[in-house]
Amino acid sequence: MSKSFISDIAFSPEVKKRQEEMGSRKTYQKMAERRDWQDTITEGLESFLALRDSFYMASANNEGQPYIQHRGGPKGFLKVLDEKHLAFADYSGNRQYISVGNFDVNNKVHLFLMDYPNRMRIKIWGEIVPQTEEDVTLFEKVSDKDYAAKVERIIKIKINAWDVNCPQHIEQRFTIEEFQPRIQRLENKIEELEKQLKEFQDKK
Repeated sequence: MSKSFISDIAFSPEVKKRQEEMGSRKTYQKMAERRDWQDTITEGLESFLALRDSFYMASANNEGQPYIQHRGGPKGFLKVLDEKHLAFADYSGNRQYISVGNFDVNNKVHLFLMDYPNRMRIKIWGEIVPQTEEDVTLFEKVSDKDYAAKVERIIKIKINAWDVNCPQHIEQRFTIEEFQPRIQRLENKIEELEKQLKEFQDKK
């Protein structure tokens, strides 16, 4: 019986067969043996999540039809509860309920998180944890008090696997907030040069 790996969550027998056909299976087998994916939240992953203000969340219905939803909020709105669980507040929005409807019949979930400035992406495989009465205590922990919308539910996720992708083909992009320090340095430099120019002209 062959040894199982955390990465088998993505590398199913069908995927491995295709990798064999295309000549990449040995490479991924060696990668798994040398450094398999992880299934617990490390300090590095927690720090990465604390700086994210958005992510993409994939679900699928009972017929396997996939759906991807963009979720956004203040930095760190995707909260780390412990080494195996994440959670975020699900606010009242357009009331389509596609993701939560899918989760009612298929609890598998996938998160895709991008860090464009540092050209880094993280993929998380997990499953939705059904809400219990005890989860009511999470509302205060994961809710944003400055956001006026109503919290309809807490989406709690158990992590089964996560991995960091290579930076290839990720173009650097910056938000205004991320770019502002660069702009400020340029404005300060311009102000300094204008001052020096004026002093030089005054001496003539």
